[in-house]
Amino acid sequence: MQATAYTYDPDTRSGSVLLDDGTPVPFDAPAFDAGGLRLLRPGQRVRIEVEGSKDSPRITLVTLQTL
Repeated sequence: MQATAYTYDPDTRSGSVLLDDGTPVPFDAPAFDAGGLRLLRPGQRVRIEVEGSKDSPRITLVTLQTL
């Protein structure tokens, strides 16, 4: 699934993304670390993997979207 980086705190390695419908979804340090990234800037397109229901998704991976 694709999303747009919305917030990112380098100290906690956590933040949030915006889904394409505008829904914000938070991610934690393990999801960020799983993607192998070192930094994330708001506005970057990312690929995410999500677990759970549509009503309460949990991001398990954040990585950059590549074509």
